[in-house]
Parts: sequence; structure tokens; C-alpha cells
Amino acid sequence: MLDIAEAPPSAAHIAARCAALRADYLAARRNGATRHRDIAARLGVTEAELLAAHVMPLAGSVSAPTAALEGRTQRLRTQKLTGPWPTLVAGLEGVGPVMALTRNASCVHEKTGVYSGASASGPAGREMGLVLGSEIDLRIFFSHWAHGFAVEEDGERGLQQSLQFFDAHGQAVHKVFAQPGTQRDIWAALVQAHRADEQRPGLVVRPAPGTAAETADALIDLRAFREGWAGLRDTHDFFGLLRRHGLARTQALRLADPAYAQRVEASAAREVAQAAARDALPVMVFVGNPGMIQIHTGAVKRVEVMGPWLNVLDPGFNLHLREDHIHQAWAVRKPTSDGVVSSLELFDAQGNTIAMFFGERKPGRPELCAWRRLVDSLVDRAQDQPGAARAWQPLPGECAAC
Repeated sequence: MLDIAEAPPSAAHIAARCAALRADYLAARRNGATRHRDIAARLGVTEAELLAAHVMPLAGSVSAPTAALEGRTQRLRTQKLTGPWPTLVAGLEGVGPVMALTRNASCVHEKTGVYSGASASGPAGREMGLVLGSEIDLRIFFSHWAHGFAVEEDGERGLQQSLQFFDAHGQAVHKVFAQPGTQRDIWAALVQAHRADEQRPGLVVRPAPGTAAETADALIDLRAFREGWAGLRDTHDFFGLLRRHGLARTQALRLADPAYAQRVEASAAREVAQAAARDALPVMVFVGNPGMIQIHTGAVKRVEVMGPWLNVLDPGFNLHLREDHIHQAWAVRKPTSDGVVSSLELFDAQGNTIAMFFGERKPGRPELCAWRRLVDSLVDRAQDQPGAARAWQPLPGECAAC
């Protein structure tokens, strides 16, 4: 990673560095490593830098030194892509079924379907985008999209093709993987239409910013903040409420009226997933990063715990969540014009959002009573602990049946 205060590296330095990364990548593959993210971390680079090291001027071409090192191992080839990113995303509808992957450091969300209903609005380079397919449901923040790659990799299961997008710091924003039903000719045409003119290996990324310090509690107008929360009419207005008061999300939950936010056990994520599967309770699962939020709406069926990973392994939807990364879990309620909306929200030790769970709902319809009771049960167990406050009471707008 380059310090932007330093002089840019020479072309010879970049070429040598990329050659070393390619060799180290092949060695890692031979030793059993499979995930690009993990290999990049071991090599001390970002995932985007690792992919950029494998850019080839001609698709499929490999330099002689690299070919000698590869032998019969897997081979990785990439092409740099360019925007406009909203146009590229809209073009994905034509390729048919694909697998969409969005992740953060603690959770991976995978959905298979078609990128239908894509749209974007706002100034160029800072657009807000939507994909509103029946399976793939996305909220896109294109200001965080800086780099894109078309990726081809030969493996034991044959050729794997993907489109991968990263922010200016080299962190993954979103990935799209071709599936057996993908229209490969339309995929190839989309890649060609967005292939960058410059295809030299290497990439300079910006250093990742540190975590911003919270505003001191004493500087928060607590009364105005709590009144604003109580006056919410739409869950999307919550982000504006936080911005107006200069609050980080976990700080807001800590300072909220206890009737609206209660800390629960870190095991709540597992309890929710297992209860939803057992009771056939449809849910919404949000996972994101600064450039993307990906949403699953519907049932979860096969829930398995493997080491630190909580997994949902269903046809068309996979979730992989690191339970050991959950530092805080909160039951949250927000008033809306359709009644109270309840959620389970998970955060890591730095206060970053890992995932959020809601009951399945649509605008104009109240949330499911079974979901509300499940969230209430998480709070009840937490409040059974010595010294716990008992402030989680029915709110105006809740139905009597709940």
C-alpha cells in the first residue's frame, strides 16, 4: 500500500512487485489456500492489489516466467474495468442468473438471481443505485466504487469468471460470479464494453482511514435526539437522524431511550437464525460495507454452525457470519408510519455494522407479530441478568396481538 505522501513507484518497481505477487500467489495456491482475500492478507496487500498484479494485456496470456512457475496449478487472469459503474450494473440484467456477493470483514452474503430493476440517481461519480430483483436486492453507493476487474481463474471445477469491484483503499465492495445459466456471450460483451484502455499490471491504493472518534456524549443534545427518534416515520430517516446529531450508530443505541434499544447477548444471531428456520419465519438479512448493502428477504432453512462461523446454506442464499467477531448485539425499535419496526443489529469491536436482521415486511404493511415476539424474547433473556433495566415495554403503534 502506497503512502500518498510518497513519490509514486517506478514502472520497474511495480513490474517486479507484481511478478513477486504472482509467484507468491501460486505458491499459496499450491499450499492449499483458496480465497483471494486470505492470500492477499498473508502477502500484506489488499485483494485489489493482488488482482491487479495478474492483469494481462491480452486475455489469457501469461508471461514466460509466470508460466514456468504455474506448472499445472490454478491460473488467475484479470482485466481492469472502467465505468460508468451504474451502466455496468444495469448491463448485468442481460447476462441472466449470477451469484451476487457482498461482504465485510465479519460476514459474507451470497444471493443467486438476476440483476433486474437496476436504476441510479445523483451526480456522476456519486450516484445512489438500486437493484430490485426478486432475488437480488441491492442498495449501491457508487461514490465508494474505485476499481473493477474481470477475473478468470482455472481450477479443479473448470473456468470461474467473476466481476469484482473495490473501493479506493483496495477493499472489496461487491462481486458477481458467473453461474451455469449465465449468458457467457453477453457477459463477454459487457466486459469488452467496460474494459479499461490501460491494462498494465499494478495498482496504487490509498491507505485505509482510521476509525473516526465519537462525539463526546456531553456534546449531544440528548433530548432532541430522543425526540427525533420517537418521531421517526420511516426507517430510512434513521441515518439522517444520526448525521444531524453527529452520532456513531453504536453510540446512538447506547444513548437511546431504553424503550427503543436494548443490548442483547452476542448469541442472538444464532438464536434468530435457528428460530427462523424452525418456525418457517421469513426474515430480511442485510449485510453491507460503505459501497453496498445486499438484502435477503424470505425463508432460511438450513442453519449450520462450523467453528466460529454461523452459516445459512440454502439454495439461492448463503450467509457466513463470524460469531466471534460480534462485540455488540442490539435489539432496536423504530417507529414508522406502518407501526414499530424491530431489528437485531450486530457490530464488531470497532463499531462497524456486521449484519442486521428484520422480519419480512413491505411498505404499507406492519411487521410480523412472530418476528416481534422473537426480538422481544431476546430482550427478555438479556433483562433476566442481574441489574438489567426493564424498559422494553409495548410502544404506541404495536398491535395488541403482538
